[in-house]
Amino acid sequence: MKIIIIGAGEVGFHLARKLSEKNQDVIIVDKDPIKIKRINDELDVQSFEGSGTSPKLLKEAGIKSADMLITVTDSDEVNLIACLLGRNINPVMIKIARVRNKEYIAEKELFGKDLLGVDHVINPQDETVSSIMQLLQVPAASDVIDFMGGRIKLVGIIIKKENLLCNKRLSEISFDTNILVGSIIRGDDVIIPKGDNIILEGDLVYIVLKHEQINSTLKTLGIKEETIKRAFIIGAGETGIELALALDKTKIHTKIIDNNLEKCSKLAETLTKVIVIHGNGSDKKLLQEENIEGADYLIALTGDEETNLIVSMLGNRLGVKKTITRVNKLSYISFVSAIGISSIVSPRISAFRSILQFIRKGKIISVAPLKGEYAEAIEAEALETSEIVNIPLANLKLPDGVLIGAIVRNDEIIIPKGNSVVMPKDHIIIFALQDAIPKLEKLLTVKLEHF
Repeated sequence: MKIIIIGAGEVGFHLARKLSEKNQDVIIVDKDPIKIKRINDELDVQSFEGSGTSPKLLKEAGIKSADMLITVTDSDEVNLIACLLGRNINPVMIKIARVRNKEYIAEKELFGKDLLGVDHVINPQDETVSSIMQLLQVPAASDVIDFMGGRIKLVGIIIKKENLLCNKRLSEISFDTNILVGSIIRGDDVIIPKGDNIILEGDLVYIVLKHEQINSTLKTLGIKEETIKRAFIIGAGETGIELALALDKTKIHTKIIDNNLEKCSKLAETLTKVIVIHGNGSDKKLLQEENIEGADYLIALTGDEETNLIVSMLGNRLGVKKTITRVNKLSYISFVSAIGISSIVSPRISAFRSILQFIRKGKIISVAPLKGEYAEAIEAEALETSEIVNIPLANLKLPDGVLIGAIVRNDEIIIPKGNSVVMPKDHIIIFALQDAIPKLEKLLTVKLEHF
């Protein structure tokens, strides 16, 4: 695909790097010469210095023949105007815009075909808050990903020695509830498991579950059900404020700490239950005075990820049960569990996840990167003419590194076995290593003889 990205900030840079690694033809536009120089020095993509709202520049960048336009500048207005220009120049192109202003987002007709024609809106702030709220709903999990509107959950559990799965071969384990282990993260390795794989202490295991099965399954696995009573939010930026507003509607006793007095004063007038504290969230004495010991969660959401990591480690040392840390640098993601951080949220990965469904071949509904994008969990619709339908899974020659984790047929959710058959129009949840995705895409697309 030919993809034009407007905005070479951190999100734009990350998208350009990841998309180019997936052999996409990427062109990036930004008016900041320093950002363009970074692009030229570090990435093998085309770049244009100038405004993304210039019709002339967009045409020079090749927008007439582009398959996709992604606008991720810091300005909602620039992003939307660029999409409007893109719609007029190339109506059939996919358009994706990052929009933060809730007033714009509330005007849904603004993005419709009659006006901007935006195919997808990225709001990293809302997606980050949603990810955190999902984690708080399943406190025993390190990661929770929704498919099928939340009817199917992909729950990531760090295995402890007392858990049923520990030191067991998958083929030897039987469950009272119908579940499936979709992937195993072990250090820097991602394993799409087979029956002979053994789960070890410390593994991060992703389990496919029906929503209503979560509590009973965790109990079966020897994982204690937890109730969240107290939480601390460090950082009252846009994401911290949105999370505080969400928690203000719950029974969780929450405190939010920020060093900006004016921001704290305004926030205190808005919130009814959440306590607002003016101070330094990395101040050990302040945290101790606010009785952080024994808190269920510390959620670090400052604008500086090094600060977030330090605050999370401090929270662990002061007796917090679990931490959620906002991290953007993929180089940090691989070692966060090693330093005691329970879970991470990443706006960059959320943005990339939003875009992946548009570049994957086949009828893709959603895509969730796993382990810093070394593997993916994919929700797709089975096409009538694809090679994956009407064949028992035991006879289907899936590529190595691919596993079908669930089949959804109308209102029925099927955790598949060898004799299960994917039917046309079924929704399927698939786990796949990055190297196996090109072969998987061939299975999901229309057969050539159909034409």
